[in-house]
Amino acid sequence: MIENKVAYITGGTKGIGFGVAKILLENGIAVAFSGRKQEDVEKAEKELRKYSEQVFGIVSDVKSLENELEAVQNIVEKFGKLDFVIANAGLGIFKPVDELTSEEWNSMIETNLTGVFHTLKASIEELKKSEGYYITISSLAGANFFENGTGYNASKFGVVGFTQAAMIDLRKYNIKSTVIMPGSVATHFNGNEPSEKDNWKIQPEDMGNLVLDILKINPRVLPSKIEFRATKPKS
Repeated sequence: MIENKVAYITGGTKGIGFGVAKILLENGIAVAFSGRKQEDVEKAEKELRKYSEQVFGIVSDVKSLENELEAVQNIVEKFGKLDFVIANAGLGIFKPVDELTSEEWNSMIETNLTGVFHTLKASIEELKKSEGYYITISSLAGANFFENGTGYNASKFGVVGFTQAAMIDLRKYNIKSTVIMPGSVATHFNGNEPSEKDNWKIQPEDMGNLVLDILKINPRVLPSKIEFRATKPKS
């Protein structure tokens, strides 16, 4: 069911995106991934080749629709098709609203929210052909607001609403769509340095296994929104 499929993951050079890429590659799916910096893309591609040769790194900034259109074109030229899209690229800046700058606000909204639109817009015609799957990575911050989170909360609440509405539009083309809302994940996000103290958190490979399970689910059912959290949060 998933063998010989092709996936595109944005923000795939590290963290959640890298973990998802690893699991998909190990399970016979060809993976294209993107990142904003050439050196990061090259490093990640080299590391991911340990799991499969069917990997393709692309430099693309999701804030640019032109970048994403070119990325999808390159993927189709490389692999011949596109079946799965995982819109994962994101960033977080956490400050009180009176200290958050317009530039910081725009950076989060354009990356976290407009970016998922650009990625879908660029890939939708290929997904129509493959009757594929579109997955976005939001956050539990897309349902739970918190101090210093105005920009991040706004972007992630937006991703949830966008994906749920897009799901209704897409299903008439037999394209499935799911938004995943993880809690704390052991990544370098927001300056964190993953270590043993983060063992209680969701691991990037856990996210990869969840995405794999979603892609393998019977076509007649659609898990449209999934909250995903650590079993025992750190007290």
